[in-house]
Amino acid sequence: MKETKLPGDKGLVLLSRAKHHAIAAKLTKTFIFDTKPLIVQYEVNFQNGIECGGAYVKLLSKASELNLDQFHDKTPYTIMFGPDKCGEDYKLHFIFRHKSPKTGNYEEKHAKRPDADLKNYFTDKKTHLYTLSKAMHNFLVFSFHYCLLKSVHFLFVFSLGTLLVLNPDNSFEILIDQNVVNSGNLLSDMTPPVNPPQEIEDPNDQKPEDWDERAKIPDPDAVKPDDWDEDAPAKIPDEDAVKPEGWLDDEPEYVADPDAEKPEDWDEDMDGEWEAPQIANPKCESAPGCGVWQRPTIDNPSYKGKWKPPMIDNPNYQGIWKPRKIPNPDFFEDLEPFKMTPVNALGLELWSMTSDIFFDNFIICTDRAVADDWGNDGWGLKKAADGAAEPGVVGQMMAAAEERPWLWVVYILTVALPVFLVILFCCSGKKQPSAAEYKKTDAPQPDVNEEKVEERDRGEAEEEEEEKAEEKPEVKQKTDGDAETASQEEEEEEEEEEEEEEEEARKPTVEEEETANRSPRNRKPRRE
Repeated sequence: MKETKLPGDKGLVLLSRAKHHAIAAKLTKTFIFDTKPLIVQYEVNFQNGIECGGAYVKLLSKASELNLDQFHDKTPYTIMFGPDKCGEDYKLHFIFRHKSPKTGNYEEKHAKRPDADLKNYFTDKKTHLYTLSKAMHNFLVFSFHYCLLKSVHFLFVFSLGTLLVLNPDNSFEILIDQNVVNSGNLLSDMTPPVNPPQEIEDPNDQKPEDWDERAKIPDPDAVKPDDWDEDAPAKIPDEDAVKPEGWLDDEPEYVADPDAEKPEDWDEDMDGEWEAPQIANPKCESAPGCGVWQRPTIDNPSYKGKWKPPMIDNPNYQGIWKPRKIPNPDFFEDLEPFKMTPVNALGLELWSMTSDIFFDNFIICTDRAVADDWGNDGWGLKKAADGAAEPGVVGQMMAAAEERPWLWVVYILTVALPVFLVILFCCSGKKQPSAAEYKKTDAPQPDVNEEKVEERDRGEAEEEEEEKAEEKPEVKQKTDGDAETASQEEEEEEEEEEEEEEEEARKPTVEEEETANRSPRNRKPRRE
């Protein structure tokens, strides 16, 4: 394998593209669809992706003329199951060849297409578990693991159980990653059906010549009205139209290119007389139009077209003819289609537009535990190695955004929206109600701490004293008499200031008054 996480991992590689390939191996013992389980398991890796082609396996039918050296697409097989893709058609085949108990002929039976969309399983580059469970009381189970580009793993498990052999139900299920994507019954959900219809259309029956299948016919009694004019044109000139002012009637719409020159190799005997190519008349660029003016056409109100009689119900209508039914000479009823043709070889017969398809770890056994151990020792190690090498969540998001640039908008909104909501929640605090709102209601308010108010007022008084002391002008030296007068005035001023401070301290502040007014204990009773 070109890019492997397991050194020394080797396998079978389909190297060429657009060619047919076939390889097969014989089983050591023929498997008979009876009571023993059959388990077939293998791995495949689409190293270069998948454009058009398949990776399915075939269980080859036992036959005396089977020659594996001549194995090709016509070699009979019993079961084919696996993925197949071409263009935008994504398939998951489940086909088995059913032998008619009446004629002995074989016919392919295809399971119905799943309702689920399989495209994602082909394109997400992940390993998936595919399972086809064919319950029969005896049951048949197919499962495989698939991954595009990185590793494609198919695990097919065929198991014929030992529950109730005599009363099978023939149901089947197809699962991907343990999720059912398709389910049904071999007797009712295969195309064509396993059992043919009891009646078929008579191939020799012919439709009578006078059989009338027309549901509607023209009214034979209808008559064309006298005023119906079939020759009236659909369009007529608009009589109300007026030629635009400035229209140049005498100027052609196109003129010869004055700058064009005859080629030097022009031979008039061979090429005829040379004429300059035509270009749009430059004089018409500034005019509404050039050449002969014609009135525009409008819909003819009198136009009715060709007259046809109206349609009426056909009184002789007999319906759509169908041939009569007869008993089907090839009818049979097989209630146990799971009892298929024995197999004695397994092969790959493929055509693909993709090269370097890697196959590995084929195993066929009858013990599920053996197959599980084989898968864990091979595919399990590859899955674990691929999982360890996968990028983290951030890496996957970046890779997805590179393929789909619109995801950047989703990422930004996902991150920015919660941040914006957190900021909005933190910055929009609950607004406290104002004093005026308290006055409008009888809601109680907390008492004001008087000690804190006094400390605040005392601090404000000290700050005012310091400001006044800094603003006092310098006192000049005076005479002894003037100094005494000045000192007396200063003492009086200081006494007055102290008295004012004491009065201010005793006065309640505006806030205290408002608080006292709001307090229910000091509020005056209302008048009824």
